[in-house]
Formats: sequence, C-alpha cells, structure tokens
Amino acid sequence: MTGSEETPSFRLAYVPGVTPAKWARIWNERRPGVPFTLLQVPAAEASDVLRAGDADAGLVRLPVDRTFFSAIPLYTETTVVVVPRDHVITAAEEVTVADLADEVLFHPLDDVFDWDAPPGEPAFERPATTEDAVELVAAGVGLLVVPQSLARLYHRRDLTYRPLTDGPESAVALCWPEEATTDLVDDFIGIVRGRTVNSTRGRQAAPVPKAAQAASEKAGRAQKPAAAGRTTPGARTGRARAAGAKSAKPAKRGKPRRRS
Repeated sequence: MTGSEETPSFRLAYVPGVTPAKWARIWNERRPGVPFTLLQVPAAEASDVLRAGDADAGLVRLPVDRTFFSAIPLYTETTVVVVPRDHVITAAEEVTVADLADEVLFHPLDDVFDWDAPPGEPAFERPATTEDAVELVAAGVGLLVVPQSLARLYHRRDLTYRPLTDGPESAVALCWPEEATTDLVDDFIGIVRGRTVNSTRGRQAAPVPKAAQAASEKAGRAQKPAAAGRTTPGARTGRARAAGAKSAKPAKRGKPRRRS
C-alpha cells in the first residue's frame, strides 16, 4: 500500500427513528477489516449528504430523486398521533384524521410527511424540530402526527400515542448514488437483503484456472456411471460366475422305487 492510499471503510447515513444497529453488527462480523461508520443526519439533509459523497449509502425516508439514486424500499411505518396521557383520545384504540379536526396539530419544519393540507387547527407557530414539537405536546398545547419510530425515539412518560388509520405514511429505504455502486455498497445490500455470507450474487465469480478445470473434467469422466444397456467387463464376469454357480448346484433326487 502506498502512502496515498486510504484504508477502505463504509459510511452509512441514517435518519432519526431508523435503527441500523443489527446491520452494523452483521457487517462487523463479516467484514472486520473494513471500518463501519454510522452518521445520523436530519431526514431533510440525507440526500445532500449522499450527493456530496459524505456517506456511501443511507437509510432514508422516501421519496428520493430516482434519477440520481438507487433505492431499495425496506418497510412502511405505522403513523401515530402523540397525545398527553390524560387526553380524551386515549380512550380509543385508534383514531382517524376526522377525529383531529378540532385539535391543534403541530407541523414542525422537519416534518417527514408531505401533507397536502394538515388536519386540525393550525398552531400559533411551526416548531423547528419534531423534538421541539413533542415538548409542546407535553405542555398540553397541541398534538403531533409522526411515524411510530419517532414517537418511540422521543418518548416521555407523560405522553402516549394512538395509530392514525388514514393518515399519511412514511417508507424507509436503503439509498445510494447509482453511479457509486461499489463492492462495499453491494456487500451492505446483501446484508440488508439477508444474503448468506457465502452468497456471490451480485459479484462476478473468480475465473477457474485452466489446469484446475481440466482436472475437474477428468475426475468427472472417471466417476461417470456406465450408460444404461451397456455391459462392462466386470458385469459380464459377475454374471458368468453366477451362472457357473447355478449349474454346479446338484439336482434334486427322487425317492428310490421299491422292487416287487
């Protein structure tokens, strides 16, 4: 290695609410010689981080620019409404957008939902972040709609949440610049898709040397069974021995006749 070469590494960006720990553990087991770095980035900045080359791939929220990025959708999250524990909504197991019509609903600047028209009454201001909005919900001045993972990430004992059955949804995907599909990116794709450690899918198999290929073909011919209908010398000898043994077997003798 020359002084200008760098040790290969893999950098994975991920947005709040996504938990990449499982995949990071598998990577470290399979590729212990390649450092794995996790970079948490705001959802709105994930695409810019990948475009700038500051990460090799990312776990992001859809949509993304499919003319620039390749993306593998992984899952779609349950949407929930975050409310104080003593709120009337907690009496129901799930709610609809219509149930929020008379509620003040926060719409933070980093909202991951692309609302056509947010339901409920508009808040007096838009919080800067989802975390700030959660603090305002705890203060009892409004409610918040988020993916379930964010409700868990910013959990407080004085808050709870209920599924919103007809609200917008957020899908999470593995994303990377299409022109930067490196071997390390392909390795991580394999981990996310559940490929085994011995899988060669997506990689070109190493060429087999001609000498080894010839030896393999010779061994295959030596082990090839005789074709049906053909008699080998060993088989003919075996049948001859069997026939000889059969002819040498003494014939049965009848009872002697009595003389009169």
